Amino acid sequence: MAIPITVLDCDLLLYGRGHRTLDRFKLDDVSDEYLMAMYGFPRQFIYYLVDLLGASLSRPTQRSRAISPETQILAALGFYTSGSFQTRMGDTIGISQASMSRCVANVTEALVERASQFIHFPADETSLQSLKDEFYGLAGMPGVIGVVDCIHVGIKAPNAEDLSYVNRKGLHSLNCLMVCDIRGALLNVETHWPGSLQDWAVLQQSALRSQFEAGMHKGCWLLGDSAFFLRTWLMTPLHIPGTPAEYRYNMAHSATHNVIEKTFRTIQSRFRCLDGSKGALQYSPEKASHIILACCVLHNISLEHGMDVWSSPVTGHLEQPEEEHERMETLDSEAEHVRHELMLAHFS
Repeated sequence: MAIPITVLDCDLLLYGRGHRTLDRFKLDDVSDEYLMAMYGFPRQFIYYLVDLLGASLSRPTQRSRAISPETQILAALGFYTSGSFQTRMGDTIGISQASMSRCVANVTEALVERASQFIHFPADETSLQSLKDEFYGLAGMPGVIGVVDCIHVGIKAPNAEDLSYVNRKGLHSLNCLMVCDIRGALLNVETHWPGSLQDWAVLQQSALRSQFEAGMHKGCWLLGDSAFFLRTWLMTPLHIPGTPAEYRYNMAHSATHNVIEKTFRTIQSRFRCLDGSKGALQYSPEKASHIILACCVLHNISLEHGMDVWSSPVTGHLEQPEEEHERMETLDSEAEHVRHELMLAHFS
């Protein structure tokens, strides 16, 4: 006689039918204050994510009680903004810690799939000119369409190529290359670079460099600090300014470059999984890279929804492995000429 086999739901075993579980937690049942405190985002923003990611998160499953897109998104937001798989958070939405982890993986991949939709340079000349006008209005630096810099995010020691991820502080990290506009919106993000690479080496190997050297956005440039080499498309500060024009150029450069420092601090403040306060990301370099990129996508989406990048409380010092900036001031005669003409025309 055949014995019927029952497939048990681990979340049902953990919480029981009387618990406020998967299908019983509703956004409309809780206050906006609760959502902000637990998940870091307001109700309408979460509803937007459900509409955006719902199809990707509703893949066919053999489980009889598949976790809804809404619940998956809440679980992922809870992790991104707190940096930990809190028992009380899974308890609230009625899923186990293992299910929380699966939700984070699903939502992360869904956001990464849409990265190019939300992170990109403007394609039309009118929008590019607006970028240049906004940067010029900030500190008088002409021709700028973005500010570039790198930020390290700690990860656990990978099983392979261990030393390639050890940064100058002796910690394992990914060195992430980012470009932002004057509002803090990200225009380019590369999150996969090993922490042992210095900033200039990351840029040298990046798709961003290839695009600009192939002539993308010709006649415009990025601003980078002294961790990078001067290029015709990348203006860096002078190491030792000697004239009033050079001092004024450096001051304008510093004031403009500060935009990305504030952006980094705000991203790490909003997405505590990236700030190191809860420890390194406990994932492989590839998965950690995807989580960082997913947070960057959410950052840009939040800006599109009126959540000002500067409105989040920013605390603490942005600690990064120190670069040997002294070696970055190298000769590139064409780039030197571009920077010299820029100083003559706008800072003399």
